[in-house]
Amino acid sequence: ASLSPPPPRHMSAPPSSSPSPAPIPQPAATLAPAGMRGAAAEDSSGSPPSRMSEDDDDGDGAGGGDRWAPDLRGCGNGGGGGGRWAPPDQVLENVLESVLEFLTAARDRNAASLVCRSWYRAEAQTRRELFIGNCYAVSPRRAVERFGGVRAVVLKGKPRFADFSLVPHGWGANVSPWVAALGPAYPRLERICLKRMTVSDDELALIPKSFPLFKELSLVCCDGFTTRGLAVIAEGCRHLRVLDLTEDYFHEEESEVVDWISKFPECSTSLESLVFDCVSVPFNFEALEALVARSPALRRLRVNDHVSIEQLRRLMARAPHLTHLGTGSFRSEPGPGGALSVSELATSFAASRSLVCLSGFLDANAAYLPAIYQVCANLTSLNFSFAGLTDEEFIPVIRHCVNLRTLWVLDTVGDEGLRAVAETCSNLRELRVFPLDATEDSEGSVSDIGLQAISEGCRKLESILYFCQRMTNAAVIAMSENCPDLLVFRLCIMGRHRPDRITGAPMDEGFGAIVMNCKRLTRLSVSGLLTDKAFAYIGGHGKLIKTLSVAFAGNSDMSLQHVFEGCTRLQKLEVRDSPFGDKGLLSGLNYFYNMRFFWMNSCRLTVKGCGDVAQQMPNLVVEVMKENEGEMDTVDKLYLYRSLAGPREDAPSFVNIL
Repeated sequence: ASLSPPPPRHMSAPPSSSPSPAPIPQPAATLAPAGMRGAAAEDSSGSPPSRMSEDDDDGDGAGGGDRWAPDLRGCGNGGGGGGRWAPPDQVLENVLESVLEFLTAARDRNAASLVCRSWYRAEAQTRRELFIGNCYAVSPRRAVERFGGVRAVVLKGKPRFADFSLVPHGWGANVSPWVAALGPAYPRLERICLKRMTVSDDELALIPKSFPLFKELSLVCCDGFTTRGLAVIAEGCRHLRVLDLTEDYFHEEESEVVDWISKFPECSTSLESLVFDCVSVPFNFEALEALVARSPALRRLRVNDHVSIEQLRRLMARAPHLTHLGTGSFRSEPGPGGALSVSELATSFAASRSLVCLSGFLDANAAYLPAIYQVCANLTSLNFSFAGLTDEEFIPVIRHCVNLRTLWVLDTVGDEGLRAVAETCSNLRELRVFPLDATEDSEGSVSDIGLQAISEGCRKLESILYFCQRMTNAAVIAMSENCPDLLVFRLCIMGRHRPDRITGAPMDEGFGAIVMNCKRLTRLSVSGLLTDKAFAYIGGHGKLIKTLSVAFAGNSDMSLQHVFEGCTRLQKLEVRDSPFGDKGLLSGLNYFYNMRFFWMNSCRLTVKGCGDVAQQMPNLVVEVMKENEGEMDTVDKLYLYRSLAGPREDAPSFVNIL
């Protein structure tokens, strides 16, 4: 989003081609909002949400309702003739707002808001989804004053490195000020999506009280809430269609668990998606079974590891039209009649002909995997990232998955498993290979052999995340040549400064080939033994890169300088455990205002260098964190981001805002 101020007041909408326009009747069109489901932001294709344009505002950006239209014929106050007439500029605004209702792309909306002040107002009045990529980048008050007709809010909190436990506990990103501001401003709000934020039960309780038409709640990588908060949502949100809890951090004693599933309405519900595989505590299965039975629109269901295959079969019988299923434990818990047979489970899967996405397998018994063969040919997405399957267990399954477009697996499938993927899944678009053991000295079961096989067999690949311990330049170069349509390339060599395993050379040429041959690349993660040469390649050819992650790489501050000067569209830069210091940091002074954030962890920064940035760029927020109080001048973590709100007020004691 642009940080430019709104256009000057003398700018206006393009004038009419007629020098003396006749009065035009005010059109009957209104500003009735397009429904959430009808907007492109809710497109099932997964298009990214609109981003909020962080432009200045003079307070008239929000609002709506009826407008005052003067009587241009001088017939008011006793004059003859009735009717109301609008000036030409007013008509243009009405028409513009009607057109902007169909403008959903974030970049297009942000550009429209910068044309002139009337466009700025019209864009604000017609925006239905508000995206805040950093909860500290703008104040809640400023956001709600500008955008008055919002129906959906997407809000992100902690930096992404929080996923790797690199952001200290208690750092911030509490949702409370946002909930307090959204309630009075948006009584018709229907959807909230929060990512990496701290959400308490009391804040969840405000949702049904503040938003009577509320329909969708998604919490991704959030913490702070318990089953008590979920119970309030289930009971109070009578129009709820989506409750998705994804990779949230959930800690609750069993003695304090609330039976939240039974709080859903006892009548027929509007539920379309229920995801709670991360909620690790037991729940009332009979209540869930009854809920599924009275939710005819339910299409997505992902349950936790307290669901056995016997219970899973009962749920599938209640919801034969599911398209997305998270299986739970995928392990038998025999009852009085004995364990469920593979053929019985296979019959249930055969009846679920609508399934296209399968996940779960949280504690899988591989002996039951043949039961899913019946649906494999229809699957476009398969997630085995919690199932430590060997290649012997994985290959028979993947041989049936000829139409897969998305695959997540653990590295336990080995290079042979990836070779089977390459031979079977020619339409694959996204592959993620996670480590079973993420420590630096782990052995790892996949290598350059698996990566090269994937590049040769899955030539339509657009996104790859690949954790390994051993890699070669040749395999990375082959990936760049065979998969030129890559948008995302994230290669994580977990050991520090690992060179080409065959030649012993740095990995410079491999990553150089990626940025040279993959012309559409927007996200890149680099690791291994890399010199400044690799970063010169990235700066010279990575012109579309928006997100760059660097780990254990580089050999001087010139690496950062190459990136800042060359990657002109860079929005997010994350660096950890690399030899970059104050000189590299200061080389970005001319570029920080164009970035959303810059994170550095365990590098060679000093308080003085960070202070120089803060002094020269007063509109940036510069946060520094130190783990060892005895080292007065060193900085362990730096988080630098642009903000219209200035320094935050909820910083903990271990965060120093310069």
